[in-house]
Amino acid sequence: MTGRPLHAAVLPPGERLRGLLADALAGDGPALSPLDPDLPPARLRGLLEVLAPSAVITAEGVTPRAGGRATGAGTALVIVTSGSTGEPKAAELSAAALLASARATLARIGARPGERWLCCLPTGHIAGLQVLIRSLVAHTVPLICAPADTSAIAAAAAGLTGCAHLSVVPTQLRRLLDRGCDLTGPRTILVGGAAPPTGLLADARAAGARVITTYGMTETCGGCVYDGTPLDGVEVGTGPDGRIRIAGPVLFSGYRLRHDLTAAAFEDGWFVTSDLGGIGPDGRVRVRGRADDVITTGGEKVAPAEVAACLEAHPAVREAVVFGLPDPEWGERVTAVVVPADRGNAPDLASLRIHVAGLLPPFAAPRRLIIAADIPLLPSGKADIAALRVRVREQSSDSSVST
Repeated sequence: MTGRPLHAAVLPPGERLRGLLADALAGDGPALSPLDPDLPPARLRGLLEVLAPSAVITAEGVTPRAGGRATGAGTALVIVTSGSTGEPKAAELSAAALLASARATLARIGARPGERWLCCLPTGHIAGLQVLIRSLVAHTVPLICAPADTSAIAAAAAGLTGCAHLSVVPTQLRRLLDRGCDLTGPRTILVGGAAPPTGLLADARAAGARVITTYGMTETCGGCVYDGTPLDGVEVGTGPDGRIRIAGPVLFSGYRLRHDLTAAAFEDGWFVTSDLGGIGPDGRVRVRGRADDVITTGGEKVAPAEVAACLEAHPAVREAVVFGLPDPEWGERVTAVVVPADRGNAPDLASLRIHVAGLLPPFAAPRRLIIAADIPLLPSGKADIAALRVRVREQSSDSSVST
């Protein structure tokens, strides 16, 4: 094998994973692809086929694997993208890009020497890994807890564990608020992984939390735009198709073993994302939603994220997810899954249609409403659209259905 070997690390985010990560960044060990040890066996086998590592590291030891393929000499990590649909892709990230991202983040939030992070995100994804990398750069040891351990996260948010910085997804932040947790402990709470509901940030700030929204993806080594402003060295623009384009030192090297996808992802040195957006009059980046999520209904284009944001501005709505479903008359039907603010007083379809039509063109108003107790999530914190589609199809054809 020529080039740098790749090892898949099926390990929890403990001392062993941090040591392997440090070696990968320093060039003293193989490139690393961290994977969640709790993955179902079939899913793990599928990811190993995509990654083609030369060995698999588990708590039991190191197992060589036939058919391993080398990575580029500069690659430190290979991370499987966490999109809600489609075939998984493995992004190759260099040590230079990962460290540039970590250092820019520490500089942007004004992290001080010795300040600890809480790692409460899966380390099979870039957001969790970046917490470990920032800690390595800052020469500190992070406090680690499970993503669903709200009590441990609440203790850190209250300043009881000595953690100055947290990185969470919107659902984790909402759970803390719902429990009435003290959020005044950390100097920074980064919120990313998915667009936060409209009222969530206001509620968190009203509770004294110092929250910063982040936008980014695996291909940008995690968040590269903070509160709408790119990190130092990062450039953001849009192309004629309305897609956000990103340039700078944080970009990935390419998709592992997929030169075709890599070529399609870059244009004149810019990484062309799957997100629609633009630069506002104040110079801040605004994300409208994913281009491949756009709903075509009656010949009109609808951005689901914009509709969801409108719905979440309604006082009876706590969370909303919007997507299109096939419709014989409209092509696609704008479908909304809503978690009500008060489960005993759920909004109806007619009132929500009037609300959305007052803010967006009438064709953007949902034509089907499903009232849900919760929104299923992927490990990355994004809404699991595939699971929601299945849930909706299992319901009756009524215009408004509870689940």
